[in-house]
Amino acid sequence: MNQFGGSVQEEAIGTDFFDDPHKYYRRWRKNGPVFRVRRPNGLPHWLITGYDEARTALADPRMRKNVTDLYEILRRAAPDGRGAGASELLSSHMLNSDAPVHTRLRKLVGREFTGRRVAALRPRIEQITEGLLDRMDGQDEVDLIEALAAPLPVMVICELLGVPFDDREKFQEWSRILLDADPSVDMAAVSQQMSDYLAALLQAKRAEPGDDLLSGLIADSEDGDQLSPDELIAMAFLLLVAGHETALHLIGNGVYLMLRDREALEGLRAHPDRIPAATEEVLRRFGPVGWATMRYTGEAVSLGGVTIPAGELVCVSLDAANHDPAYNDEPPRLHEVDESPKHLAFGHGIHFCLGAPLGRLEANVAFAQLLQRFPGLRLADPEFFPDWRIGFMRGFGSLPVRLK
Repeated sequence: MNQFGGSVQEEAIGTDFFDDPHKYYRRWRKNGPVFRVRRPNGLPHWLITGYDEARTALADPRMRKNVTDLYEILRRAAPDGRGAGASELLSSHMLNSDAPVHTRLRKLVGREFTGRRVAALRPRIEQITEGLLDRMDGQDEVDLIEALAAPLPVMVICELLGVPFDDREKFQEWSRILLDADPSVDMAAVSQQMSDYLAALLQAKRAEPGDDLLSGLIADSEDGDQLSPDELIAMAFLLLVAGHETALHLIGNGVYLMLRDREALEGLRAHPDRIPAATEEVLRRFGPVGWATMRYTGEAVSLGGVTIPAGELVCVSLDAANHDPAYNDEPPRLHEVDESPKHLAFGHGIHFCLGAPLGRLEANVAFAQLLQRFPGLRLADPEFFPDWRIGFMRGFGSLPVRLK
């Protein structure tokens, strides 16, 4: 017996998990879709891996995200701070809030981050992509992450938010550290650096507003509501980090999958109209976010034949859910995708990713232009295996390719 009122088996996540998480998922599925795990950094929590259970949990209001309570539970679960990444200030954004707070925050940012505004970015995204490919032209070999996958979404989000592109190396490094939550790094110090940077940026925009999303968020909304200074910092952090990290890995993962299947790559080059559907399969198969952000049970929740007590940390594996054999037992090759596959790569429910249309647009443009520009595109090393990121962003840091 234990604190959960019965015998609860806890699965250990080894350091090799990130190289091939599906090796673990296949084994864990034999015991059901909901169980306890302990991360390599020592943090224990519940994990949901089944598609139906994941979709239910993502939309269940009993799975809370209030940041104050969440951080208190994290501190109890890992008193040495191993479970936390960014500071509570940076994490106090709409992704870590419940209704009605979430409703208010999403409404405010939604007024600026509209579908029309994203669609209007297509010509600029195409122009940026073309410029990046121009720089690659004439070279025999490049790192595609460094040359295209990383700079494209960073340039787009910098322009959209009004963030100086010259600052990209600073905030990219900070965001990588905070997302990976490396226990050997002083997270408090890195969080403070990011907070100070964003506070100074927002102060400059108050003094000289521009035609950008952050300036719009600073201004009063139509009904007089506006974000507080702390809310602005947290919102800027969310938009800046999520705005480039997810698209970076979506592009990198997608090109890697294409290069591993020459017939699929050539099929997409010949039929670029199939690229959007292929992008959805990339999202399902190698989505950029392996696990959704942490939740906790506001009350006891029964799911997948298991009752999770109140006050427990819960994480949903989007990656495992998207590979649930009940839905995706025989996936099509990228060039043969006829319709959007069932996937949860951008989440579900009220926290469905606000930036999903932008990420899809950036990936579709990048894939289409890259395949047309470089017909000889291939892996520089046919035996290349990604050095997967040690964290729950699903991506890698380099992708050496030959262009001729």
